Amino acid sequence: MEINENIFSGRLYDLFLKWGLSENWSAYLDLLINLLIVALFATITTALIRWLVNFFIRKTTKLKRLSWLNYLTKNKFPLYLSLFIPYILVKNFIPIIFKNFSTWIIPLDKLADIWAVLIFIQIIMSLVKTGFDILSHKPSFQDKPIKSYQQVVMTVLVIFGIVVCYSIITGKSVGYFFTAIAAGSAVIMLIFQDSIKGFVASVLVTTNDMIHIGDWITMPKYGADGDVLEVNLTTVKVQNFDKTITTIPTYALVSDSFQNWRGMEKAGGRRIKRAIMLKQNSIRYISDDELPRFKKIQGIADYIDARQKEIQEHNTRIGADRSLAVNGRNLTNGGLFRQYIEWYLHNHPDTHKGFTMMVRQLAPTPTGMPLEIYAFTNTTKWIAYENIMSDIFDHLIAAVEYFDLEIFEIEASTDVRKVDLKQTTGFN
Repeated sequence: MEINENIFSGRLYDLFLKWGLSENWSAYLDLLINLLIVALFATITTALIRWLVNFFIRKTTKLKRLSWLNYLTKNKFPLYLSLFIPYILVKNFIPIIFKNFSTWIIPLDKLADIWAVLIFIQIIMSLVKTGFDILSHKPSFQDKPIKSYQQVVMTVLVIFGIVVCYSIITGKSVGYFFTAIAAGSAVIMLIFQDSIKGFVASVLVTTNDMIHIGDWITMPKYGADGDVLEVNLTTVKVQNFDKTITTIPTYALVSDSFQNWRGMEKAGGRRIKRAIMLKQNSIRYISDDELPRFKKIQGIADYIDARQKEIQEHNTRIGADRSLAVNGRNLTNGGLFRQYIEWYLHNHPDTHKGFTMMVRQLAPTPTGMPLEIYAFTNTTKWIAYENIMSDIFDHLIAAVEYFDLEIFEIEASTDVRKVDLKQTTGFN
């Protein structure tokens, strides 16, 4: 841009001398007034450019296909652009305004260039933020760690700005700067080790599809049990189910183990794995006379007939002495109860029939024989899952007595007292 030097031709300086001011005072007053003129002109230019850019964005965002331009306003693009244009004016005015202060021209010229670099970096950053904002609202990118990529780009831009500013201040080439960086790389890696590890971890997490925004993860080491809110260069934010926020170092997702429940949510079924503790001495053989009573229990009559036939054939084949029940094979109330639970689960409307479903005995413990139910609900919603599991176990616990079984339960002091009173007084 060509500047008309007649505007700042020194007439004010001559006028001040004519009024009897000293040369120094005349020069300083001339400089001050010229600076005020330039500042006023730059302010008006900045405001005008910002208004024009905002006006253009407001008009164009009314079109649906250009609504993304709103992100430019959100990320202050009009502000940074309006600050960059006056730089051209100031850059050209410096040698004219400071012609009486020649020693100031070079430092101010470098300062203006540094200002230009900073504003240019801010403009690029606002465009980058706008691009990532647009991507983050697209369905295909909503569960991706966009924030970490954005921070990587921001870091590169900041480094670029620092290198250029260094080159402007020292007058040395950019290559010299990188040579100095290489010489001190060990110190730099020590200082920025968390950022470097976070960057590598972000790449690995994304490449291996280890985590998405919205995933439910569990990481006991860091007290995390909830949904992923944000994945950035250095930290992962998790909102726990108690609404607290836990931050986890990004590299910890690679170096430590964590549990991601995304597979469960995608599968459409959530596992039930819980046991009923039966008293072992309540498990017994069932005599033939008792079978009609058990056949009345829905779901196991056909099983009893088929199983009884199989047992009788086996006992006849081996010549079992049936005067003692222990000889040969027998039906037990525990086995019938297991069969009933399997039938109940297979016919329950809220269990997932496509996943593993079984009832098994675990190793006996001092607190009884664990009879474990292993099945899946047909929903992954937490409240619905808990209700389904509670309904199933309410029914099974109530059904135990129909099989002449007992649930192990440690007696409370009040229970012992009731037994003592009953024995001593004869009253319940």
